[in-house]
Amino acid sequence: MPALASRLAEVKVSASVVMGMKARELAAKGIRVISLAAGEPDFPTPPHAIEAAHRAALAGDTKYPPQGGTPALKAAIRRKFLRDNGLDYAEDEILVTNGGKQAIFNAFMATLDPGDEVVIPAPYWISYADMAKVAGGVPVTVSCPQNNGFKLRPEDLAAAITPRTKWVLLNFPNNPTGAACSRAEMQAIAEVLLRHPHVWVMTDDMYEHLVYDGFEFCTIAQVEPRLRDRTLTVNGVSKTYAMTGWRIGFCGGPRDLIKAMFNMQGQATSGVSTVGQAAAAAALDGPQDLVRARAAEYRARRDFVVEELNKAPGIACHKPEGAFYVFPNIAACLGKTTRGGARIESDSDFALALLEEAHVGVVQGAAYGMSPYIRISYATSMEELREAMRRIQEFCAGLR
Repeated sequence: MPALASRLAEVKVSASVVMGMKARELAAKGIRVISLAAGEPDFPTPPHAIEAAHRAALAGDTKYPPQGGTPALKAAIRRKFLRDNGLDYAEDEILVTNGGKQAIFNAFMATLDPGDEVVIPAPYWISYADMAKVAGGVPVTVSCPQNNGFKLRPEDLAAAITPRTKWVLLNFPNNPTGAACSRAEMQAIAEVLLRHPHVWVMTDDMYEHLVYDGFEFCTIAQVEPRLRDRTLTVNGVSKTYAMTGWRIGFCGGPRDLIKAMFNMQGQATSGVSTVGQAAAAAALDGPQDLVRARAAEYRARRDFVVEELNKAPGIACHKPEGAFYVFPNIAACLGKTTRGGARIESDSDFALALLEEAHVGVVQGAAYGMSPYIRISYATSMEELREAMRRIQEFCAGLR
């Protein structure tokens, strides 16, 4: 067989995808598996968004879309950025992409030369580092320890930036920890970035509306306007509006960067589904009370999961400010053996044994750049969470 591209040598299939596949294999054997591995809302897409897509299809809006996004969706995105973030992007400073992931990929492909560095706070979403590698970049991870709430310390960021740094990538509320930065914390990060004008700044704000206990979300170009001309603000409708399958992401940023990303998108996918864009515009412009109601439900789930995990022997779980994940520490479970005879030497061992013996799917922290932790998504029903927590407690109680 002809050889594959060498660029794939260091790129792995997402650990959350792998764990999801293993969970489905067990389920296919008739085993009741509770998967807490996927970062996908369990709520339905808002009805008015579905209706908008239906109307668009019936009206014949099924042809090739404009490569950078329909005028209607771009206008809705502009209103969203102004309403939620105080950012006023012109139409040619906005790009619609196939999910937020493509916005990040476009940006890396349009800007990274071989050896350019991308600074990524860890723990981090699995795909960030691999996308940087595919584009020829070098991921440089910066540890955000639990004793700092899994948040980026300005002095650690300053130490990581070099003359080869091309991007600093921020994701707060964070996947996998749920950590979010206050305005003061974000301003401290911005002060570091202001000292390095050769660095682009990317912020993945996909979880902006999933914050709890009165926490106020902020994004870096909003906090520090002097960074606006080198900041790419990435977002989408997947998490906020439970529209993961619609694949609609978007971003706002400097005109020249958006133009370069537009060019890159043209070589990959061109435009984005027309009916999906109609649905996204309806979601962004429609009533937002549903978003607040769902955030309240996520908060109740978070509180329950944190409390129950902290009852499990060997698990210590930090309570995050946002998103729909927790990132509990399992250090006290290492070096032990399960009832089924599996030796737990790492968080990967823990996640695999938990799936095989207790039939609960989680993802090992190593996949996100920090051990010994596991990521648990609570974007599922309370009924499922109650049973999952019971199984986890029983599994941990059986470790010897």
